[in-house]
Amino acid sequence: MAQIFHPAFNTIAKASILGFIVIIGTAAFAAYAFQKSAYYTEQYVRRQQPVPFSHEHHVKGLGIDCRYCHTSVEDSSFAGIPPTETCMSCHSKVWTNAAMLEPIRESWRTNQPIKDSFGAAGWTRVHVLPDFVYFNHSIHVNKGIGCTSCHGQVDEMPLMYQTASLQMEWCLDCHRNPAAHIRPRDKVFDMSYKPEDHPLQERLDLLEKYHVAPSDHLTKCYTCHR
Repeated sequence: MAQIFHPAFNTIAKASILGFIVIIGTAAFAAYAFQKSAYYTEQYVRRQQPVPFSHEHHVKGLGIDCRYCHTSVEDSSFAGIPPTETCMSCHSKVWTNAAMLEPIRESWRTNQPIKDSFGAAGWTRVHVLPDFVYFNHSIHVNKGIGCTSCHGQVDEMPLMYQTASLQMEWCLDCHRNPAAHIRPRDKVFDMSYKPEDHPLQERLDLLEKYHVAPSDHLTKCYTCHR
């Protein structure tokens, strides 16, 4: 019986299978790399705001405490976005005619939310978690986790941006080893404090003092997904 397929087809078939595996592997790696990239996580993106508010100027330059603007951070899941009244407590006396602060003055005059140049209302949130993720600021603050652990050195940011990926892997790194980030409660809002500058035993003692749950509990699904 005559041979139907040329012997070269064996090589072609093997090459096709190998090529398919390479293509699938490359696509999977590309998808993984994209999912980890700053383009996907939006790290380091300086978002458009109604007013170009500088944390560097207000925190580092003027020494304003985080809680002056984020009033609910110690007792609420949400840190709070400052109302116009908070801004005007200072800017009714200083920089009263600055053009870039006109959206704030207009909000104060009309008793309406601050609007950007496109007419959109409100400040743009920089750190946004999916709806299926539960995060409580007050729990972290009262357990001795500093602002910089999640938000980075905001006192060095002329415009606010996201320094962490906010992906589950990043959260779990801390939940698996909270001793690496914990600090005394009176240092939570201290931008210059570094937990690693203090002995591990001191940090372990703080875990016990603040009743931080063990890592096997902190890494349970229901801790963050409810």
